[in-house]
Amino acid sequence: MTHPYRTHARVLTASLVGTAVEFYDFYIYATAAALVFGPLFFPSESASAQLMLSYMSFGLAFFARPVGAIAFGHFGDRIGRKSTLVASLLLMGGSTLLIAFLPTWQMVGWVAPLLLCILRFGQGFGLGGEWGGAALLAVENAPPGWAARFGMAPQLGAPVGFIAANGLFLLLGLNLTEEQFVAWGWRVPFLASGILVGLGLWVRLKISETPDFARVLEAERPAPVPVAELLRHHLRATLAGTFAVVACFAIFYLSTAFALGYATTALGHDRTSFLIVQLGAILFLALGIVISGYRSDATSSGRVLMIGCAATVGVGLMFGPLLGSGSLWLAWIALSVALLVMGFVYGPLGAWLPQQFPARVRYTGASTAGAGGRLALRDIAGGRASLRPRSLHLRSRDR
Repeated sequence: MTHPYRTHARVLTASLVGTAVEFYDFYIYATAAALVFGPLFFPSESASAQLMLSYMSFGLAFFARPVGAIAFGHFGDRIGRKSTLVASLLLMGGSTLLIAFLPTWQMVGWVAPLLLCILRFGQGFGLGGEWGGAALLAVENAPPGWAARFGMAPQLGAPVGFIAANGLFLLLGLNLTEEQFVAWGWRVPFLASGILVGLGLWVRLKISETPDFARVLEAERPAPVPVAELLRHHLRATLAGTFAVVACFAIFYLSTAFALGYATTALGHDRTSFLIVQLGAILFLALGIVISGYRSDATSSGRVLMIGCAATVGVGLMFGPLLGSGSLWLAWIALSVALLVMGFVYGPLGAWLPQQFPARVRYTGASTAGAGGRLALRDIAGGRASLRPRSLHLRSRDR
């Protein structure tokens, strides 16, 4: 008998690639916003103002994402998972790729930040329909008893995308001067996103519609307005999913964008060394996802998810002291434990969240809850946490 992973290899790859692109896009934009977008796209006499405007452009995606979740969820629940996922990947990946070709303020003036913000909004809008659809693609094709293990596929895209982005910035840092990176090197990660997008499109165009959605079309008409039905009959499940996503991504944003900014400014760690630390720690996210996926099928995804959420309290208690200790080894332990715990929340979400909704509004439900959770964390990811360490660094330097 053929192993389920082998039977559905194309479907699992299609669900993994989209999430990999999502996390890759998040990290390359966050890093570019912190390093170069301020002076390149937002000229000002104040470096702090440049950085604030740069992070404001980053935060646009968090507002665009819920809008995209409703829009793509609508079509995903009415015309199908496959075509909607192709459209979301094209919009998300196309917006990322076009950023590589943007002119700077020095070239075209105010048009440059306008174009950057439009493309960032396009990224967020496309992202709104990506994760929910990718999770459904995996879970709705899963054999009985395999939902959580199939639901691991889109979740494993997170460490894949992070390693790709982090590793590429590490290579650029080792091989380019600061002047070369500012002049053209920052464009390379956005160009490279085309590889992931091309792979994702090639795989997704070859898959079939999911069995669950096919059965919905046979049994009844699709919901006329899926989001209205969702809010009328499944509001409690949507709110529960939103809070689960908050618990999950609070750890991720603190362990990646915030930790990198804080460690390389307020703590004075070398950027290359800390990138290596993060690359080692992110492997524990993958480990947590795999372990939680198997445990979820053996017990229940809800039980594993609750264990993961409870463990985030312990992460909060130990994360600050270890990261702020000044030791790279202790920082690595803090990040590794935090990301392992994140795996026990993020891993089960791939199966648990879609299962909270009937198939006729499942795309809208999973996408809306996922986008709502990330929007609730926009201050952590989009500026306040990342601006604070840089402000401390500037004040200490001025003295």
